[in-house]
Amino acid sequence: QVQLVESGGGLVQAGGSLRLSCAASGRTFNNYAMGWFRQAPGKEREFVAAISWSSSTYYTDSVKGRFTISRDNAKNTVYLQMNSLKPEDTAVYYCAARLTFYSGSYYRTRDEYDYWGQGTQVTVSS
Repeated sequence: QVQLVESGGGLVQAGGSLRLSCAASGRTFNNYAMGWFRQAPGKEREFVAAISWSSSTYYTDSVKGRFTISRDNAKNTVYLQMNSLKPEDTAVYYCAARLTFYSGSYYRTRDEYDYWGQGTQVTVSS
């Protein structure tokens, strides 16, 4: 079992930056691929970014060049650095984890993840 706790959300003006953190506990973090998803009001939860346990990364097109996912295995934490934020980035952001034996594997759909955090609200004002 893995417990995930997100932090770092808040209110920011368009063009600003935020860094989200997701702290994991309960199992060996190194063997988990991690992902960030977001859900805006009235919309489906959508994929944002993913990172393998060897730090290969993948992003949805709308955040490429603006968001960066990273991980610190010593701290059992994954981060999402969000720059040049836009009002359409407003959503609840969720961290997710999946146990994998493949160092380079990352995952892009909700069904592929086993554990989820409670979410953190990000609001970008125009």
